[in-house]
Amino acid sequence: MASRSKTTIGLSVLFGVLGTLHFVKPEPFEKIVPKRLPRKKELVYASGAAELACAAGLLHPRTRRLAGLASAGLLVAVFPANVQMAADVQRKGSSQAKAMAWARLPLQLPLIRWALKASRETR
Repeated sequence: MASRSKTTIGLSVLFGVLGTLHFVKPEPFEKIVPKRLPRKKELVYASGAAELACAAGLLHPRTRRLAGLASAGLLVAVFPANVQMAADVQRKGSSQAKAMAWARLPLQLPLIRWALKASRETR
């Protein structure tokens, strides 16, 4: 039977926690949905459901490849929300909040690589 690496389990936990938060406390996520997109709450719930599906899929060898690829795609898809958050903080945030919001953007790349690595995990 194939096992999961600690990094794949970690990514699954990350997606599981964030996906759950989308349902438990959707308001912060709604605020960062790009302003031009309609139905913010529905988009937050949809992305939360996608994160939960990715989290579950990463844990099973049969679905890990697809879940890893879907996770990478999801991270790309939500990048505009992170840009929106950084832009909003730039207008009315503290210096520390501004720095953290902009520093967060390049962190998407290692997360995407992490997801792609998980998609190739077969052991």
